[in-house]
Amino acid sequence: MRYYILAIIILLLDQATKWLIVTKMALHEQIAIIENVLYITSHRNKGAAFGILQGQMWLFFIVTTIVVTFVVYYIYKHAKESKLLGISLGLVLGGAIGNFIDRLFRGEVVDFIDVYIFTYDFAIFNVADMALVIGVGILMLQIFLEEGKTRENK
Repeated sequence: MRYYILAIIILLLDQATKWLIVTKMALHEQIAIIENVLYITSHRNKGAAFGILQGQMWLFFIVTTIVVTFVVYYIYKHAKESKLLGISLGLVLGGAIGNFIDRLFRGEVVDFIDVYIFTYDFAIFNVADMALVIGVGILMLQIFLEEGKTRENK
C-alpha cells in the first residue's frame, strides 16, 4: 500500500507543479533560479523524451497502459519482497500516470525544469520525468543487486 501512496504523492506533486506553470507563466516564459544553470521554463511537449515521436499520442496511451498494468502487477506480486523494488515501482507508477494525465487532458506534456550543464541545454523535463528516471535507475540497481546475490548463492 505504501508504494501506491508514494505514486500518489508523485502524481500530486507533478500535477500541482504543472498547474502552477500553466496558470502562472506564459508559454516559453523563463525564470532564472541559478543563472546559466537552472531555469523554470514553460514548455510543452507532444512527444516523448527529447521531443521524439511528436504527435504519436495513441502510441503513448498504449505503452503507458501496458507499463501501468505491469507496474501494478509487480507491486502486488513482488514489492513485499524488496523495499527498493517497491520504491522504484512506486516512482515509475506516479511518473507514468502524471504524464499520461497531461497527454489525455491537454494533448501534450507540460515541462518546466530547464538545466544547463556547462554550455549544453539539457531537455526540459518535469516531476513525472524525474520520478520515471529515478525509478528506473533504482530498478536497475535492484536488478544488479539481485544478480549479485544469485551469483553468491551459486
